[in-house]
Amino acid sequence: MSKEVRLMKGNEAIAHAAILYGVDGYFGYPITPQSEVLETLEAEMPWNTTGMVVLQAESEVASINMVYGGAATGKAVMTSSSSPGISLMQEGISYLAASELPALIVNVMRGGPGLGTIHPSQSDYFQATRGGGHGDYHLIVLAPASVQEMADFVALGFDLAFKYRTPSMILADGVVGQMMEKVVLPEPRPRRTEQQIAEQCPWAATGHSAGRKPNVVTSLELDSALMEKNNERFQETYRLIERNEVRYEAYHTDDAEYLIVAFGSIARICLKAIEDAREKGVKVGLIRPITLWPFPYDAIREASKHVKGILVVELNAGQMIEDVRLAVADPNMKIRHFGRMGGIVPNPSEITTALNLIMTNE
Repeated sequence: MSKEVRLMKGNEAIAHAAILYGVDGYFGYPITPQSEVLETLEAEMPWNTTGMVVLQAESEVASINMVYGGAATGKAVMTSSSSPGISLMQEGISYLAASELPALIVNVMRGGPGLGTIHPSQSDYFQATRGGGHGDYHLIVLAPASVQEMADFVALGFDLAFKYRTPSMILADGVVGQMMEKVVLPEPRPRRTEQQIAEQCPWAATGHSAGRKPNVVTSLELDSALMEKNNERFQETYRLIERNEVRYEAYHTDDAEYLIVAFGSIARICLKAIEDAREKGVKVGLIRPITLWPFPYDAIREASKHVKGILVVELNAGQMIEDVRLAVADPNMKIRHFGRMGGIVPNPSEITTALNLIMTNE
C-alpha cells in the first residue's frame, strides 16, 4: 500500500510525528520560528485521540521542568523552542542529563546573540554540542536538512534517548522549520501501557511504594566520591554513543580534490555549488554531519587525506569548523570558513566564490 505524501512545514512535521510516535506529553512555549510546533499540536488535539498531553507552559523554564517531571516517570515527553528559549532551559536540560532521563528537545535556531533576529541561523552549535548547561555532559544532537528528516528524527531522537537514558536534541535551523516540502509521515506507534513503562523503565519514579522505597530521581549527590562515580558512568555512556551512533552523509567524496563540510539547510545549498563546480571540472565533495554530537571525526579525517583543502560552511561566525580542525590530522591542511550571520542565507554562487579562494590559496 502506497504511503500518503503530504505538504507541510518542518515545524508541522515535528508535531505530526510526535503524535504518531505516541508521545505522552509536550510542554512548550511559543517563540518564532518554531511556534507552529505548538500551534499544530493544539489544532490536532491529540488528547482526544492518543491521550497525549499538550500544554503551553507559562515560560520556557516551566516547560523544561515539566519535561523533567514527566521524564522521571518514564513517559515519552518533549519540548520545543528557539535559541533564546533554549538558553532559558539550560539548567533543566543539565538536570535531565545528570538524572539520566530520556527526553526530546527541539531547537529551531534563530540568529543571536541576545534576542537577535527571528530569521534562521546555526549559531547554537556550540551550545548544543558542548552540552549548553553546567557540568560535564552531552546531548545526542541530530541536525535535519529536510522536512522529511524533521519528521523522521522525532522517532530517532526518542529511541536514542531511551536507549542511552539521556536527552536528545533536534537542532534545526529556521529554514528547515519554516520551509514547506513533501513528507511521508511515519507509521503510528501505540502509546506504551503503564505495564510496558514499568518493564522498560524500572528506574522511573512511580509515586507509590508498593511495599518498597519508591524510586528517587535526582541530579543531586552531596558525596563527592559518589558524584565522581556518577560522572564516570555518564562518560562511559558518552563513549558508547560515540562508538555506535555517529551518522553522516557523504557526497562525491571518492574522487574529491576539495571538500565542503556543512550541516542542516546550508548543506543543501552547498550541493548546488558542488554541482556547478563539477560541471566546470572541479572535483568537490561534501560531508554532511547528521549527528553533530557524536561528531563524524573519523569520516572527515579519512576524507581529508585525499583533498587539497576544506571549506566549512555555516550560518554563523565559525563554530563547527573547530570540530573539523580537530578531525583533520594534517596540520598543513587548508581549512577555511564561510558563513553568513543575522539571518542571511547565502546562495550557491557565494559558496563557489569562497571555494575559489581556497583553490587560489587566498
